[in-house]
Amino acid sequence: MGALPVLYSFRRCPYAMRARLALSVSGQTHELREVVLRNKPAEMLAASPKGTVPVLVLPGGEVLDESLDIMRWALGRHDPAQWLSPLPALQQDMDALIAANDGEFKQHVDRYKYPNRYPQESGASPADFALHHRSEAAHWLAQLDARLTGGWLLGTQASLADMALLPFVRQFAHTDANWFAAQPWPLLQGWLAAFEGSELYAGVMQKQPPWQAAAGA
Repeated sequence: MGALPVLYSFRRCPYAMRARLALSVSGQTHELREVVLRNKPAEMLAASPKGTVPVLVLPGGEVLDESLDIMRWALGRHDPAQWLSPLPALQQDMDALIAANDGEFKQHVDRYKYPNRYPQESGASPADFALHHRSEAAHWLAQLDARLTGGWLLGTQASLADMALLPFVRQFAHTDANWFAAQPWPLLQGWLAAFEGSELYAGVMQKQPPWQAAAGA
């Protein structure tokens, strides 16, 4: 067997979760290297100096270090669940949902979950700052809830949009699980619960020991 693609990942990172989901559903065999973010492997930094996960190093030396690029690469090779194939009229909606998630929603999630990382923005009250961003993010989540009447964001079939957004909605929900559960978003909560209860999710969330280069390698 030839060399395998190598994925540098961190289990809880939503971007890395995206990559693992697509590689798993596509059936793409690869070597998974779990990293410790405070002690990033030199091999990963050599491949992608920006130092963020995920990083996929292909056997020919090409490096993909954006989660959506990794998803599209894997699904472009094999897409048995048809995540890349919503109705043509919905392609623009799929792209817009991902862009909104990766832009404004992700900014709110970061400030809600980690308010102390933004002292210049949060001022004297990080707690109030966090609640403000939770409220702003909630407007977006209410819109997602309204879209889920068919079970998925674009109808009755999972798409790239669902799998690109779910790791970030999960991150938001787990910041204060009791508060999230109390919100009037039954479709959104069911969508997330089904994802977290799936075999696909269980497979990509298995704990792995931190990767270390072989001695003398």
